[in-house]
Amino acid sequence: MSIDINNKQNQQVSEYINKVLDLIEKEEINETEAAWITKETVDGFREHVNPGFLEYRKTVTEGGQFAAVEWSDNGSCFKDVNGKEYIDCLGGFGIYNVGHRNPKVVKAVTDQLKRQALHSQDLLDPLRAMLAKILADITPGDLKYAFFTNSGTESVEAALKLAKMYSERTTFISTTRAFHGKSLGSLSGTAKGMFRKPFLPLIPGFRHVPFGDIDMMRKTFEVCTTVGEDVAAVILEPIQGEGGIILPPEGYLKQVRELCDQYGSLLIFDEVQTGMGRTGKMFAAELYDVVPDIICLAKAFGGGVMPAGAIVAREDVFKSWFPNPFMHTTTFGGNPLACAAAIATIGVLLEENLPERAGEVGAYFLEKLKKASKGHEDKVQEIRGQGLMIGIEFHQDEIGYEVSKGMFDRGVLVAGTLINSKTIRIEPALTISYEEVDKVVSIFKDVLGNVNA
Repeated sequence: MSIDINNKQNQQVSEYINKVLDLIEKEEINETEAAWITKETVDGFREHVNPGFLEYRKTVTEGGQFAAVEWSDNGSCFKDVNGKEYIDCLGGFGIYNVGHRNPKVVKAVTDQLKRQALHSQDLLDPLRAMLAKILADITPGDLKYAFFTNSGTESVEAALKLAKMYSERTTFISTTRAFHGKSLGSLSGTAKGMFRKPFLPLIPGFRHVPFGDIDMMRKTFEVCTTVGEDVAAVILEPIQGEGGIILPPEGYLKQVRELCDQYGSLLIFDEVQTGMGRTGKMFAAELYDVVPDIICLAKAFGGGVMPAGAIVAREDVFKSWFPNPFMHTTTFGGNPLACAAAIATIGVLLEENLPERAGEVGAYFLEKLKKASKGHEDKVQEIRGQGLMIGIEFHQDEIGYEVSKGMFDRGVLVAGTLINSKTIRIEPALTISYEEVDKVVSIFKDVLGNVNA
């Protein structure tokens, strides 16, 4: 009897799978199919993913738009299952630097897929070697050796482990409002208590000091040395992303570099969000003329097509992994598809001068947003940014939510930051057109005028 039940259940699952695969295959879907997809998506999130996502969407969208289901994308935009187009100013939290489904990145991945999807894990895989060479050429200073990951938090984990092996020290300095990921090691460096408290105790040895306060950083170094807890590394975002797009004070990063040199500590730059051209340079480190010992990459590293990340380190730092290359590994990190995507992404960034373009378009965007907020100083506290990494900070969380709702209703996706809920971020594709920027600014101005302080 149980065998018959299992056979019937398996048949139903197979039929459901085939229906889903048929929909994936279609270039266009009709209204009936769109309605079925929407219902299955909402029900699936409620019953099998996490109903909290539905409640969150209800807080940041008007009416029934919480059930908006994305289905396709291209350039600077994406469409929902009903065909409504949105200008993507969230950019997957900064992953679409070369645009949605950039044709060169898609081609590189599909070409690689035709030949080999994943590597054997034992032989030498060529694209990993080639991508590592490219990274050595384009990263600042004498960064030379690369280790590949699948995400930002994995990159941070790798950097922390490498720093520990380099000096056998166990103390790390991070900063307030920092976000470095949510796995246990990276979460230890992340600052927001909401994310940390349920998982305490985290990895021991982490100290947090105010971002931008060089005197407190210096005193922390001094205290750690005095009590015999020498600092292994300082980990920083050159520009804090999730913290609310916080730019460092002038000279701050150079002073941190000098402190690290003075105390024999490593400097880790978490450029998961700032890297790959986002800030107007290929890496934000270049903006401040500071070379870290380890740089962490992810998000846009895979071109918005593949999950991909990396750390790149100086040879004298990385060589602690030479004797046993299996000391830190990942099954899928540096797989051929991810490497193909990253190589093509870097090619697009260089060929199309997208870092430089991000600086120019970002300056234009920032100026226009500031002009649009004139007369609404009771609502908008500050608009700041660098390149196409812009934050709009409001006096109250509620105003930010209402602005996000209104803009989404008008076809522009923005979202708050994870650490600073009063700030919404603007992180569109670096390929966004000036016409699209003007449209976003116009919608922002209209929505802001209709929101009550």
